Amino acid sequence: MRGFTKFVLHLVPTFLMLWLVFPGGRCIAQEVDVPTGHGSGSVVAPTGWAELIAPVQQRIDLKFYGFYIGELKAPSAQFDATFRATKFLSITPSYLYYSLPPDGLNEIANRSGGFTRTVEEHQFRIDGTVMFSVHKFEISERNMYVRRFLPTYMYGGKSLPEKEINRYRNRIAVAYPLAVGSHIWKPFASYEAFYDQGSGWTKNRAWTGVTVPLEKHVSFQPSYMWENTNGIKDVRYLMFGLIFRMPSR
Repeated sequence: MRGFTKFVLHLVPTFLMLWLVFPGGRCIAQEVDVPTGHGSGSVVAPTGWAELIAPVQQRIDLKFYGFYIGELKAPSAQFDATFRATKFLSITPSYLYYSLPPDGLNEIANRSGGFTRTVEEHQFRIDGTVMFSVHKFEISERNMYVRRFLPTYMYGGKSLPEKEINRYRNRIAVAYPLAVGSHIWKPFASYEAFYDQGSGWTKNRAWTGVTVPLEKHVSFQPSYMWENTNGIKDVRYLMFGLIFRMPSR
């Protein structure tokens, strides 16, 4: 955490610069990365989450997320600040925190009693997303840089040191608006690949679902996500989310 604190202090001027420069795809928080494992089988993880979107200017939205992965007993929280630089490009710096208790770690690592303490991780991320439409299909490509702050953790009775590593993520997504009665439903699908410094391409993620408006400022989003990570079990998320959007000023 000492390295994380230094990095945050170094990062403050950058965030201030972003707020001054810009006049005005969301990022799901599941990570569940485990240091080591056998990687056989899969686990089904019912997941509840909520998102609050707070527009602060015409081109700037603040977003707050809370997640809980039930099967793994893993909570996480995320904060985004999305800047729409142009009609086709948005830039989003974000912060993610998640924790995974020993039971969840041992479950997806396919080990018994290997982990004895909760693993917590902090991440700073920044991404650029290009968005365009083709015959009503809404297509986006997101490129994300992640700085991962991995704490000291216990494995097999040994204490492994904290470290910081870089991650690159690339996601391609498509959505299509459908008129259902007086509402617009939006089914979507995406594929994402992860590259970790020193380990190569370590994770693949496929996600599909539909966003359904309930009220003017409230939407419901059921979805399914499959995630394959080197060294641990596949995780199959059954996700149910609520999205709240505050009125624009």
